[in-house]
Amino acid sequence: MSEKDVDVDTSVAAGVELVLRSTRVVTPEGTRAASVAVSGGKIAAVGAYDAEVPDGARLEDFGDDVLLPGLVDTHVHVNDPGRAEWEGFWTATRAAAAGGITTLVDMPLNSLPPTTTVDNLRTKQDVARGKAHIDVGFWGGALPDNVADLKPLHDVGVFGFKCFLSPSGVEEFPELNQDQLATSMAEIAGFGGLLIVHAEDPHELDAAPHTSGPKYADYLQTRPRVSEDTAIEGLIAVAKRIGARVHVLHLSSSNAIPLIAAAKREGVRLTVETCPHYLTLTAEEVPDGASEFKCCPPIREAGNQDLLWGALADGTIDCIVTDHSPSTVELKTDDFATAWGGISGLQLSLPAVWTEARKRGHTLEDVVRWMSTRTAQLVGLDQKGAIEAGRDADFAVLAPDETFTVDPAELHHRNRVTAYAGKTLSGVVKSTWLRGERILHGGEFTEPAGRLLERNN
Repeated sequence: MSEKDVDVDTSVAAGVELVLRSTRVVTPEGTRAASVAVSGGKIAAVGAYDAEVPDGARLEDFGDDVLLPGLVDTHVHVNDPGRAEWEGFWTATRAAAAGGITTLVDMPLNSLPPTTTVDNLRTKQDVARGKAHIDVGFWGGALPDNVADLKPLHDVGVFGFKCFLSPSGVEEFPELNQDQLATSMAEIAGFGGLLIVHAEDPHELDAAPHTSGPKYADYLQTRPRVSEDTAIEGLIAVAKRIGARVHVLHLSSSNAIPLIAAAKREGVRLTVETCPHYLTLTAEEVPDGASEFKCCPPIREAGNQDLLWGALADGTIDCIVTDHSPSTVELKTDDFATAWGGISGLQLSLPAVWTEARKRGHTLEDVVRWMSTRTAQLVGLDQKGAIEAGRDADFAVLAPDETFTVDPAELHHRNRVTAYAGKTLSGVVKSTWLRGERILHGGEFTEPAGRLLERNN
C-alpha cells in the first residue's frame, strides 16, 4: 500500500456510495491494483485493491480492464448554435463520452454568434444547457475589435481567449495582425488570462503555391512548415516582451520544436499542444481527393511525425487534444483547395493515440498525462485529470488490448466523416463515468448529466 492509499473500510467509509475496483488503476503514482471510493460525486479515497467495501456501497469490479481518469479535451469545435448541422452539443458530447472524454472546452468560433462577448457566451450556454452528456467549458475569442470585451468574458468564467494569426475560414472571426496581437495579449496578461493561438503566418501562406485539385501533395505545399515556424517565432517574441502566458494550438511542424524548447528554457510562459491526427496519420497515406484528411495546419510526413512524438516524450509538447472540427459531408469536396479543413476526432482520439503510443514504447500513464492531466492543468481544472482523493469521480474504463475496425456508421458525431475509416485500433472504451455516475455502458447513454463549467469552479 502506498503512502496515498487509504483503507476504504475504515477512514472514509461514511458516505461512500460506490467503490470501483480494477487490477490496473492509473494514478499519479503509477498503475496498480486499487479500489476507488466515491462519495458525493468525488473521489473519497484510492485504497488497497482488496479493501472491504463499506456497508451500503455498491461495488463495480472491472477485473483487468484499466480504470483511467476521464480525458479532458480542451480543443473542440461544437459549432452550436448557428452551424448545428455541422455538429451540436448533444452529438459532440455523446461522441466524446464514447471516447472516454468526460470534459471538453468549446472553441469560440464556427458557432453563430462566436463567443466574443458576454451576451454571445450566454447564448451558447443556453443552447448547451440540457444537451451536454459530459462537462463543458468555453473559450472566448480575441478579435481585432473586441479588446474591451476580454476582461468581462474572463470575469464570467471563460478559460482563455483564442486568436488567429491568419484567416480563420469564417468571416465573423477575423485574424489579428501583429499590432493587434500585442494589444490583445497585453490586455489578457493584465488580468492574468491565457491567450491560445492558431499560429500560421499569413505572409508565408500568401507566398506559398496556390494550387487546387485532389492531390494531397499539392495541398501540403500551400501550408508549408515555415508558416508555422515564422508565426511561432513571432509569438514567442511578443510573449517574452509582454510577459504573457500563451499556448500554441495544434502544432504540426516539427521544425518549430527547437524554437519552443529554447523559449521554455528562457522562461517564456509557453505551452504547446498537438493532435491525434498529426501523431497517427501521415501525408504519404492520404489518397487523392480524400479531404476527410484535410486540416489546417496539415498532416505532414512520417519523418515529421517521429519528431513530434520525440517532443511529447521530452516535454517540449505538453499535451494532446483533438481539434475536433467537423462539417457537413457536402463541404468535404474532393478538391483540397475548397474542402472544409477539419478532422472529427472526439470518439476515436484515445484509441488512435494509444494504438500508436504503444508501438513507440509509451504507456497508458503517458497517454493519461498528455490527454487528461496536462489538459486539465492548462485550463486550471484542478478537480479533473487524475484519480486521487478530492477530484471529480470522472473515469473511463478501457480494454487496452481489444481491437476494433473503425466503421463510420458507428460514430456518434453528427456527420460521420472520418480519416480513420477502416483502420484497426487498439483500446475499447467499455464505460464512461461522470461524477460517480455511469453515463455510457454497452453503447447505451444515460440522459445528459454534464455541467457547464466556468474557470475555477
